[in-house]
Amino acid sequence: MSGIKDWPVAERPREKLLLHGSSLLSESELLALILRSGSASPRITALDLARQLLQHFGSLRALTIASAAELCAFPGVGAAKAAELLALGELARRLATTPLRPGERFTTSREVFCHFHERLRDRRKELFLTLLLDSKNRLLREVQVSEGSLNASIVHPREVFAPVVRESAAAVLLVHNHPSGDPTPSREDLELTGRLREAGELIGVRVLDHVIIGNGCYVSLADRGLLG
Repeated sequence: MSGIKDWPVAERPREKLLLHGSSLLSESELLALILRSGSASPRITALDLARQLLQHFGSLRALTIASAAELCAFPGVGAAKAAELLALGELARRLATTPLRPGERFTTSREVFCHFHERLRDRRKELFLTLLLDSKNRLLREVQVSEGSLNASIVHPREVFAPVVRESAAAVLLVHNHPSGDPTPSREDLELTGRLREAGELIGVRVLDHVIIGNGCYVSLADRGLLG
């Protein structure tokens, strides 16, 4: 089997992109440009490897959220190619998320979901965030409180409210993801929200909402009347 360099110029992914633009390339062709070369076998091109990876993992999204161990276990993907693929996924997630700026406001739970969905939907662990707000519900800063196990995030009121006190925040929004993709609040989610709301009341800080992010969907405890 000939290598990509032996193909007609118009069929090579790099030249095709430069001549016609990236939108005309398939996912396999775009991925081949990232990989640059195939496996150790001279008969396997970068495009062959790209197609095999997409077929094995099922989709480009699934490929870019695979772990380093999963990628390295695939024939033809060593540590260098695994690092390139992981970097590709992280860049895509960062491009999909516009950084929050101090002074911005969230007026609905849907706005919170739209901002955090791409960033949190593929996380394999629960990530618990708080948004610190001033008296007019304008953003002061975002704080990552914890990153938990596959099924649960350990959050203590002390870790949540220590930065709140330092920043003299007047209110907080709570945000976390469910790695299962199902945002239905668990008993632990409801109990934690209740503890945090009570702790906030003691120091005069309002817990405005707790938004749980799933895969393509979310639950707002405030919208459902579950803040207590």
